[in-house]
Amino acid sequence: MSEDPTRRFSRRVEYYVKYRPGYPEAVLTCLQRECGLTKTAVIADIGSGTGLLTRLFLQHGNPVYAIEPNDEMRRASEQFLAKFPNVTIVNGRAEATTLPDQSVDFITAGQAFHWFDHKAARQEFQRILRPGGFVVLVWNSRHEGASPFMQALEAFNRHYGQNYQRVREPGRRKDALAAFFNGRFQVREFSNEQIFDFEGLKGRKLSASYIPLPDHPDYPAMIENLKQIFDRYQENGFVRFQYITRLFYGQLSPVPS
Repeated sequence: MSEDPTRRFSRRVEYYVKYRPGYPEAVLTCLQRECGLTKTAVIADIGSGTGLLTRLFLQHGNPVYAIEPNDEMRRASEQFLAKFPNVTIVNGRAEATTLPDQSVDFITAGQAFHWFDHKAARQEFQRILRPGGFVVLVWNSRHEGASPFMQALEAFNRHYGQNYQRVREPGRRKDALAAFFNGRFQVREFSNEQIFDFEGLKGRKLSASYIPLPDHPDYPAMIENLKQIFDRYQENGFVRFQYITRLFYGQLSPVPS
């Protein structure tokens, strides 16, 4: 498993495209109501990956810069977003987007902020944001206590996950977010879910950077354990994988020196 955050998902792109969840329309509704999002607002989606969050804004009608440093992810997004004329896919990163000064109205990041160098990214975001612009950070967080099935999956992650505790949602810590937003940000939560058969559940788990891949010695036992969990909790051949979509947004006031 690569320690370079821009390379961690290179071998998981196929799983990511097929099995990661999208983002609920409630995200757009909230930003329209509370941040003045319109269809003409220019979006920079940072760490855009295969384009899941990018697509939400493209469907809304926004012009979007999709900034992604991973070659495999970026190529996948070119196919995934091919039908949208208002997307520009860029080889860049949070700390060096390549975008012009004051060129965007919103900066978004879906499942990505925890991989950024927060100090350097903050400086870059301030450079490319127009006055009054917003930073919007979104995660689909597993709803670990939603059901016995979700509780069993959390135990599975703790047992088989490589460096699971270290990589588990570090960017969502209140102290990291408070420092980034200088203490001024809002939080909203929405429900989200996916329905999986066993192959879908397996693909969803393999899309996670901490889960062993097929060439790992733990893989056979891990998959057998996952099948046992599925068989225990499935209903009519399917399980509900539940999330809380957490939305953090604010403006970047200067940090006191």
